[in-house]
Amino acid sequence: MGNRKRNPALNVRRKNRSKIIKTIAQFLILMVLAVILVDAIFDLDKYREPDRSSWHQEQGFIALSYFGVGRTATSKLVSKSQLDAQLKTLYEQGYRTISQQDVIDFYTKGKALPEKALFLSFEDGRNDSALFARPILEKYNFKATFLSYANKMGNSEHKFMQPKDMRKMTKSGYWELGTNGYRLTYINIFDKDGHYLGVKDEKELTRKSNVEYYNHYLMDFIRDENMIPLENRAEMEARISGDYDAMRDVYTNKLGYVPGVYMIMHANALGEGMNKLVTDANTDNIRKLFSMNFNREGNVYNTKRSDLYDLTRVQPASYWSTNHLLMKIRKDTGQDLQFVRGNREAADRWDVQSGAAEFAENRIILTSPPSGPGTVYLKDMQDKRDVTVTAKAEGNVVGRQSIYARYDRAKESFIRLTLENNEIHVEQKKTGQAPEEIYSYALPPVEWEEKDLQFDKASVYSREQTLSGARDDEQYPVNIRSARQLELAIQGDKLRVTVDNDVLLDHQLIDGSIDSGGVALESRYHEQNKKDDIYDAVFADVKVVSQDQNQTDDGKRVLFNNKPSGFAGMIGSIQKAYNTAVDWAIETF
Repeated sequence: MGNRKRNPALNVRRKNRSKIIKTIAQFLILMVLAVILVDAIFDLDKYREPDRSSWHQEQGFIALSYFGVGRTATSKLVSKSQLDAQLKTLYEQGYRTISQQDVIDFYTKGKALPEKALFLSFEDGRNDSALFARPILEKYNFKATFLSYANKMGNSEHKFMQPKDMRKMTKSGYWELGTNGYRLTYINIFDKDGHYLGVKDEKELTRKSNVEYYNHYLMDFIRDENMIPLENRAEMEARISGDYDAMRDVYTNKLGYVPGVYMIMHANALGEGMNKLVTDANTDNIRKLFSMNFNREGNVYNTKRSDLYDLTRVQPASYWSTNHLLMKIRKDTGQDLQFVRGNREAADRWDVQSGAAEFAENRIILTSPPSGPGTVYLKDMQDKRDVTVTAKAEGNVVGRQSIYARYDRAKESFIRLTLENNEIHVEQKKTGQAPEEIYSYALPPVEWEEKDLQFDKASVYSREQTLSGARDDEQYPVNIRSARQLELAIQGDKLRVTVDNDVLLDHQLIDGSIDSGGVALESRYHEQNKKDDIYDAVFADVKVVSQDQNQTDDGKRVLFNNKPSGFAGMIGSIQKAYNTAVDWAIETF
């Protein structure tokens, strides 16, 4: 009985102790974030202006615009370490940032630029972008433009930087300001079944995966379910001008001026198939308000012949490796760039036949060349006929990640295991013949969340198109990642394939003529990704083991292994757990 009387008080003390610990933890996290944010906002270091008299390049510049930066990568945000790696590589290869005025002077006064000129920007006006990008800008003395939406100023969405903070940012010299417009609102929306949804703000679209046809607020007449305009020309022009007027008023009142750079939403629309009256309404307002407009996305290079109001930039996706970015820059500019190799000891074990490969800790990040395969071949494999290859394929679902065994480069014969759009394909190729599919299997669905989906299909369309429903049979967005444990084992004329510890093939007969060759990995883009023909295959914990029965020394049987073990493996697990905990705390508190 006595114990029962003490239990309520004991429970209360435990609850109070738990509340105190939780409160202290929240306070400490908030204090750390506050210190970092204050340092970012006040920009205690100062930008060092370049010696422009040494600039002599008159061909053009590249423009990169990141959607946002997070502590760790998400489906939309690049991680701070990822941003650092990419900007560090560009800096080491001679790129230097240019200002808005440098761009204006290049086009209006014929002034020169640095040998490798970079216009750098961060879109969407996010706090975390300013927080995590600022120390990286300081490290390389880079200048960047910070873009925002006017209607986010003074509202209750705390993830967006506010005017007083923006003004402080610019005092350091590392930041200039720009805008993506007044609002992020969609019009003329239809779902996959052809149902009309009308006009919706970004926050109102809770089921983005169900949206198939849409346009941005400034890119068309507002139309009804039959795609008939609900407004005449004068009303359309008044609505569009009203948005620009509201943008002008907000920035003038909150900042004291309208930023000079505009990156219109959506890109690649003005002058490309949209209604000419709508184009003219936008163009008139843009030229009145702004010094330049980045109207296009998808090509990184602006030449001397480009138009100040029709500039182009590339938005590096969160899944892009450093080599992916370099491959894209090389494709668009023709410049000779040095790809990142990573761990030299591991890299020296492989022959890069095409594309680029970065060996980073336990991963091989294999970047394909545009529209082609990226391939690496494990050296010293000529006499290793029977092998087991295991790897975790961690690249995007939409793409091709392949493992080759008995790959004879001279005879062009092989056994190939491919993970493509969440499907398994097993093929054999005999000399002089086309690949023959032995087996295919659709894997269990990959789960992804609505917040992972990025809208990238805004366009002009007809009522007939909306009635036809979905435009294609795409199952996964191009930015969704997955991880599949793959194993390919060959002994004699028998093949075994295992995926996520499930044996899909066992004792499968293969052609006897495919009796020699080595191990290779391959990366290739999938045609579903219409915006990007470069793909990063990611192979983690790669292990190649000889199955030669004459060998008894287990150490010699392991031909390659980049999976961390022992103390290094333990440290990696602790670091991963720490990052997960910190990310959870930031999201929760």
